[in-house]
Amino acid sequence: MPRETGVKLIASNKKARHDYAILRTYEAGLVLAGTEVKSLRLGRASLVDTFAQEHEGEIMLYGLHIAEYGFGSWTNHAPRRTRKLLLHKVEIVKILNQLRDGSGLTLVPLSLYFKDGWAKIELGLARGLKSYDKRQVMAERDAKKEIAKEMGRRLKGRR
Repeated sequence: MPRETGVKLIASNKKARHDYAILRTYEAGLVLAGTEVKSLRLGRASLVDTFAQEHEGEIMLYGLHIAEYGFGSWTNHAPRRTRKLLLHKVEIVKILNQLRDGSGLTLVPLSLYFKDGWAKIELGLARGLKSYDKRQVMAERDAKKEIAKEMGRRLKGRR
């Protein structure tokens, strides 16, 4: 059987990009059980209410829901168990230093995907947005959309 290549998206956390300002992203592997991998290949995962936190010098993922595998028996996994993230020690130290410096940063999972056959998660080092920040971003987006629409009209000779 040929080795799987490329990236296959399993789940993404769109709300995280809306609620947080993403400062830096990291790619991490996951420690998974066999039935978890099979369930992920079927696309049965949810990043809602998922977060990453330090636990005894390692970074753990809490709240990730991977549905039980339909054909699993007594070997099935617990859907919301805590999972260890696989990062280089240098990255872990760098992330933990930024989280501990008191600047209000948090680790938010952005997407879960397969990369060359391996389950990966994209983590974002993020700062929470206030409601007025969100309104400002929406206003800027609407203004850019209006400008692009008007430029398109002018280029086409309408108006």
